[in-house]
This record gives sequence, C-alpha cells and structure tokens, in this order.
Amino acid sequence: MKQDLKIALGQASSWGLILLLPILGNFLFLASARADSDSNLTIEVDGIKNQSGQICASLFSKSKGFPSDSEKALKSECVAVTETPQKLTFKNLKPGTYAVALIHDANGDGILNTNSFGIPTEGFGFSNNPLVLTGPPKFKDSAVFVAGSNTDIQIQLQYLLGQ
Repeated sequence: MKQDLKIALGQASSWGLILLLPILGNFLFLASARADSDSNLTIEVDGIKNQSGQICASLFSKSKGFPSDSEKALKSECVAVTETPQKLTFKNLKPGTYAVALIHDANGDGILNTNSFGIPTEGFGFSNNPLVLTGPPKFKDSAVFVAGSNTDIQIQLQYLLGQ
C-alpha cells in the first residue's frame, strides 16, 4: 500500500509539473515581450508664439550630435503648427534614454535662424526644459527615460529675441 501511494504521488507531481510548465512559459514570454516592446514618446510643445511655420524635432539616443546636428539624430520630423499646444509623437522606440531638441521654424526653412551674433531668432526647446543661458544644454541635462507603451513629456519653447 505504501509503495502504491509513493507511485501515485510521484505520478501526481509529474502531472502537476507538466501542467504547470505551459503556464510558467506564458508568464516568462509575457515578461520578455513587455521588456522588448516598442514605446512611443509624445511631446507637448508649449509656448508657441504664433501659428506660422512648423515645429521641427530631433530625437537623440546618445550625446553625439546633440542638440544641433540632426544628421546624427535617431529620428527627426517636422509638423505644421496647427494647434497650441502642438503635439507630436516619435513611435516604435526601444525603452531607453533619449533627448529631444526642437525648434519653431517660423519661416519654414528647416533651420534655427540666428542673428549676426549667433542668438536664435526663432523659438527652441529641449526635453526636461533645462535653463539655457550661454549655450545649448548637454545630453545628460535633457535626457528622459522612455518605457512602457507611451511616455509623455512637455517642452516649453524659449524665444530669446521675442519672435
């Protein structure tokens, strides 16, 4: 009788393990899928002075090129100014650290125009809204962490010469 009980318990625990494996596998798959899932970064641009031109944003995943070399950006896009605040979204990003530089390209020429002293004559802004006194911020000062299905940030435009 004891031997029959040991065999029955051994078979029961084997069946329990067999039934439990698919459930554990599903949990592991869901956890890994969530860690590797793509994220969106939605940016609300506040402080737009007028609805002329476009908002151009560059997304950087590292400091090289940030903030002025859009050729080194991971993604760049321009959208016509249609509302205040203006929203734009960078889609399908891997979870990680990014920084955004943007301009209000009021005349639509695709660049941040400056005066003869190099002072911007159009609006500009950066993720994390760092204080800009004597030059552009460093990547680390503008870095934001993107994770989950969507990360929302707000960027306040700055106009140094009032345009």
